[in-house]
Amino acid sequence: MKIAIFGQAFNISTEEALVIILQYLEQKEDVSVFLVEEFHKKIQEEKKSDIHFAKVVNTLDSSFDLLISIGGDGTILRAITHVQDLNIPIIGVNTGRLGFLATIQSQTIIPAMDAIFNKAYKLSERNLLAIETSPKNDAFKTLNFALNEIAVSRKNTTSMISVETRLNHEYLTSYWSDGLIVSTPTGSTGYSLSCGGPVITPDTNSFVITPIAPHNLSARPLVITDSTEIQLKVNGREDNFLVSLDSRIATLSNDTIITIKKAPFTIKMIELLEESFLDTLRKKLLWGEDKRN
Repeated sequence: MKIAIFGQAFNISTEEALVIILQYLEQKEDVSVFLVEEFHKKIQEEKKSDIHFAKVVNTLDSSFDLLISIGGDGTILRAITHVQDLNIPIIGVNTGRLGFLATIQSQTIIPAMDAIFNKAYKLSERNLLAIETSPKNDAFKTLNFALNEIAVSRKNTTSMISVETRLNHEYLTSYWSDGLIVSTPTGSTGYSLSCGGPVITPDTNSFVITPIAPHNLSARPLVITDSTEIQLKVNGREDNFLVSLDSRIATLSNDTIITIKKAPFTIKMIELLEESFLDTLRKKLLWGEDKRN
């Protein structure tokens, strides 16, 4: 079994989780462990741990059986830029805050690893968004996809922007707002949710269009099928605007036309059998805290 381990930062909680994982894997036969080079550099910078068991890998390939992400949901969003379309299953150990994607707590790492080696898990396939720009922009030459959302927003101004929106080439409306979010079901519990968007179960074949602070009071989030092609054109007082793919941000000029559609590949998330998305909702959004329940 070939396993990669990734993290964005190296702090006390990350180190504790990493040590538990490495000590566990060191006892397993026929297991090769690799630290993604980006993570290894963070460890070296901190000079807190002498990692002797794991090797270092710069680029992942299809020979890997598993990627373990140590951090929060943002770390998983970064991890998918290494996995891309390789179909490597990902499991997230949560050393961050909320954690809708990274659901394994440090105290449950060992039983979670036992479940993985015993194949007591299920795979949740997550759809992604892909972006194209006209004229083409080098910022999205290779990493043109997002697991959570693609968002456009104003830059260098406090004034609203207008986002002309077309669905399958048919004009929908022009949103007067601070920006617009196009979210996957996975991302529905992120930025879109904080802007009033609905929560959507991960297996739903849909996307959500959510305006950011819209000036039109009738503007509401819109759920569409994920086969829809979305076209956006931004106008505003400034010549440029921002576009973000999860945590990656670029500046585009107002003459750019953005096309968003479903990516041609999925990301596979490992879910333990005793876990479910509904259970995560109750825990993370505290839906079970109502005393009447």
